[in-house]
Amino acid sequence: MGKGFRGTIVEHPDFDAGSDAEALYNAMKGIGSDKDAILDLITSRSNAQRQEIRSAYKSQYGKDLIDDLKYELTGKFERLIVGLMRPPAYHDAKEIKDAIKGAGTDEKCLIEILASRTNEQIHNLVAAYKDAYGRDLEEDIIGDTSGHFKKMLVVLLQGTREEDDVVSEDLVEQDAQDLYDAGEAQWGTDEAKFIMLLGNRSVTHLQLVFDEYQKIAEKSIEDSIKSELSGDFERLMLAVVQCIRSKPMFFARRLYKSMKGLGTADNTLIRIMVSRAEIDMLDIRECFRLRYEKSLYNMIQDDTSGEYKRTLLRLCGGDDDMAGEFFPEAAQIAYKMWEISATTKIQLRGTVRPYQNFDPASDAQALRKAMKGFGTDEDTIIDIVAKRSNEQRQEIRQTFKSLLGRDLMADLKSELSKNLQRLILGLMMTPAEFDAKMMKKAIEGAGTDEHALIEILVTRGNQEIQEMCSAYQSAFKKSLEDAIASDTSGHFKRILIALAQGAREEGPVDMARALEDAQELAEACNADSGDMEDKFMSILCTRSFPHLRKVFQEFVRCSNKDIEQIIKKEMSGDVKNAMFAIVRSVKNQPSYFADRLYKAMKGLGTDDRALIRIMVSRSEIDLFNIRKEFKDTHEASLHEFIQGDTSGDYRKTLLILCGGED
Repeated sequence: MGKGFRGTIVEHPDFDAGSDAEALYNAMKGIGSDKDAILDLITSRSNAQRQEIRSAYKSQYGKDLIDDLKYELTGKFERLIVGLMRPPAYHDAKEIKDAIKGAGTDEKCLIEILASRTNEQIHNLVAAYKDAYGRDLEEDIIGDTSGHFKKMLVVLLQGTREEDDVVSEDLVEQDAQDLYDAGEAQWGTDEAKFIMLLGNRSVTHLQLVFDEYQKIAEKSIEDSIKSELSGDFERLMLAVVQCIRSKPMFFARRLYKSMKGLGTADNTLIRIMVSRAEIDMLDIRECFRLRYEKSLYNMIQDDTSGEYKRTLLRLCGGDDDMAGEFFPEAAQIAYKMWEISATTKIQLRGTVRPYQNFDPASDAQALRKAMKGFGTDEDTIIDIVAKRSNEQRQEIRQTFKSLLGRDLMADLKSELSKNLQRLILGLMMTPAEFDAKMMKKAIEGAGTDEHALIEILVTRGNQEIQEMCSAYQSAFKKSLEDAIASDTSGHFKRILIALAQGAREEGPVDMARALEDAQELAEACNADSGDMEDKFMSILCTRSFPHLRKVFQEFVRCSNKDIEQIIKKEMSGDVKNAMFAIVRSVKNQPSYFADRLYKAMKGLGTDDRALIRIMVSRSEIDLFNIRKEFKDTHEASLHEFIQGDTSGDYRKTLLILCGGED
């Protein structure tokens, strides 16, 4: 963890509580209030100084400052300013009280606070809750929650996590093995073991346990929790693990989720900005930029307005979009992220599997019947096509021609229309035919769909690319390379042609060469833009993905910079997008596709071509993993997005391919 003060709000040097109390009184006197004066003063004083101002205000005017602020201000701005005026423990107590009062419980608020606070902060919170509400916090939480979720919250409420940084290597190995035995190694899960270890061991100890667990299980502790636990208990344990790994990264994720998409979760945004402003806001900002390629400052600017926005930006303290180098905390996290990416063995899973009682002749007859006469039986077509593997669909195509003397693709094309037609025909093609068709669509016409070209060429393996090139030549009587060359230019053209060779190296990491490559990339960052792009292209377009993971990890060590941020800052246009896509795919390809699907459906209008392309091409490879990444990043399932963004038989087919609600 980063040492020393990492907040954005510091003590005001020429502090005078009496004079500040008078300034606030004058700002609220008469009709209306001087909101700028209030926000300027409160955001430029530390919390300890604000408590002195509150005391001085009561002494001088016989009134409670918080009551006056509540009376004068309104809405989100009022909640934010009042939150800043409370002592931290009382602010946490108020948040928890609000989370458990009334009909429903805000479990996410309970999780965030209790998973992230130190022992001392927990003890202060319990005392503040008793003082403010005359109630026992543990009793209230027990009365409002249940099961393993309740047990873990009660453990965290004790504030008894070990704080000794001396670590026993034997105990690390034992705890890692115990966690493995409690979950992955047996049928069912021993939740009590997870609760005992994750709720009590020290942060330093658990960080080493998680590393050891990765070696034993060949998957991260997070992935095991996702597969072994469920519901609020799963979310709580994931939050504890994320806070053990890095509290700033945990809060960066929470802030991002509070602002992305339609609407803002203002309670979460206010709570985090208030509670972390004097602790680790600088590190949160850096982790935010590292993970989301956008500064926290800019996201607040885009997502809020008025005095509320100005106050949040003061707490944020600065814009990191132009920053180049990591703070020490973020450099450690970036290095660790690449290490986890390199060592995690992801089992890729599709959502469409071969149909058990497959009979191509029966399916061919049923499809013919569904398209004969007046009207079309779309339900039958969807039911057969979406529930057969691609290999089985090719057998149906052949049998349809052998039995009936007809071309199934031509019949489907004449009977179906619009997006449903495009989706069903895409499913009926071989993967190579489909990719070739998608490349043709991306190139032809007035504008080029560069994102589609990048997505296909970056994510396909050598054999898939070579088969696609053959299919392209066969279908369109022109080589794919010539088509790309005639439709693109400059460095972007060279990148696409390099990828279209399907000649990326394969095999494991060459450690010595990975270090050389990382050093060359770091040195290239100081070169002319053309030379830099040449060097990046020569490495990113040719090395194997496992090798590149190690290169990008060592790049952090060589340069103290993030490869994604360098690409974003130093490159532009399609070259930037292509290089960025390679890095994202190397880091986590299902996550890259999840992001592409999200962009295809968010906002006004749907990019149906991208949606169809990904759903068809990934349904038998890794769509299950993509679904999991989608839910993890966007807190809504892919199923929900498709349901809300499409309609009719098109939607029905997409949902069958999606394969579940998560």
